[in-house]
Amino acid sequence: MTPLLEHQAVLTRRALFAKSAMGLGGAALGSLLTRDSLALPADPAAPRLPHYAPKAKRVIYLLQNGAPSHVDLFDYKPKLKEWHGTQIPDEVVGGKRFSTMTGGQTARPVLGEITNFAQHGASGAWVSDFLPRIASISDEVCFIKSLHTEAVNHAPAITFFMTGGEQAGRPSMGAWLSYGLGSESNELPSFVVMTSRDKEASCGQIFYDFYWGSGFLPSKYQGVKFRGSGDPVLYLSNPDGMSREVRRGLLDDLAKLNEMTLREFGDPEIATRIAQYEMAYKMQASVPELTDFSSEPEHVLARYGPDVRRQGSYAYNCLMARRLAERGVRFVQLMHAGWDQHRNLNTQLKIQCTDVDAPSAALVLDLKERGLLDDTLVIWGGEFGRTPFLQGKIEDTKQWGRDHHPYAFTLWMAGAGVKPGMSYGASDEFGFNAVENKVHVHDFQATVLHLLGIDHERFTFRFQGRQFRLTDVHGKVVKPILA
Repeated sequence: MTPLLEHQAVLTRRALFAKSAMGLGGAALGSLLTRDSLALPADPAAPRLPHYAPKAKRVIYLLQNGAPSHVDLFDYKPKLKEWHGTQIPDEVVGGKRFSTMTGGQTARPVLGEITNFAQHGASGAWVSDFLPRIASISDEVCFIKSLHTEAVNHAPAITFFMTGGEQAGRPSMGAWLSYGLGSESNELPSFVVMTSRDKEASCGQIFYDFYWGSGFLPSKYQGVKFRGSGDPVLYLSNPDGMSREVRRGLLDDLAKLNEMTLREFGDPEIATRIAQYEMAYKMQASVPELTDFSSEPEHVLARYGPDVRRQGSYAYNCLMARRLAERGVRFVQLMHAGWDQHRNLNTQLKIQCTDVDAPSAALVLDLKERGLLDDTLVIWGGEFGRTPFLQGKIEDTKQWGRDHHPYAFTLWMAGAGVKPGMSYGASDEFGFNAVENKVHVHDFQATVLHLLGIDHERFTFRFQGRQFRLTDVHGKVVKPILA
């Protein structure tokens, strides 16, 4: 055998990629440094997207961590007041499972809503008096009242919504979109995450990093978390004595070293590191301008509420979400904890609603006034609902609460291709089970992707011998809510 043929015979796949990676990595680095800021392409290895003309270019997901009570806020059920204090019928419960907090509770008295409902707008949407500002935009909103899920605890349920699986390890929705659609901004990440919580710290919900992780996708697609205090991103500021010019030279030299390593080993995470160093350098200039609210009109700031200038608050994050959207960020994920009202429904629900009501409505109106709502999808909702029956004892009013409830709950969407002023689906007369036009979590995910011009069945990534997708092997687009 000739030396050339012998070499070809023993050349392994790993060696091939190690030797050829610099050509791919160098091309990727070159594209990072020269791309047009108006339309940055997705990963060259990603499917060619969108599959068809999108209605939405970007998403702002206002995830209400802890699960808002649908029967107290959006899903008006007169039957609850009628049956207040009476055991919920066994045929309604039907052997369903609940969290350990009520799993063994035999007394399940119906708890009437603790708020007052009224119809609003031309659509006649039923909304609680705890959410007057959201009620005022009801004609801009599509309420989905027949959502249902499978998880009965917070972390698996949120993970299911964000990644399509209850166990951590799959890419989050924002990571999928960053991978498939790329970015519209050259100065900011395509996927940004912000978190906030109630001032009372009434529940112990944790914001796990895998809620915005990239899973088995390259790590460059994971969400970049903006902190609630100090510098929004750690280590973004230069150390004392280091000028921007010195930083530029340091990064250029570091990139050369990384290129050498990339050439030797072909590890895609090295290419990710090159890209992230470049993004961090650009963010040193873009983030201070992004977080400077001095150019915002006073009437706009007032609309978001008194907490809008307090970094880390829900109101601050909502205004930041609008500013990120208009600068081309593809996916903005806001997570606000404090809805887990097992023993404090009578006190904490009102506080929580006050925190989120004005900022949520202001965001929708702000986007609309700036012409951004036409191609920005806003999503508001939790990981499940709350039980129509009481957790605890009916006579102990100070500790009234509701347990986790995955069998029917409400989520609303606005903007970008969604029919405004609409309520879709319905639960039964107790708000217990979804019974009309039921929408599963995978159906919701398929619909979001559809609005972004993506066929969820064709958008896949091969990992460990299997083609994975956000919707797993399920999901149907909810076409009746599409404009």
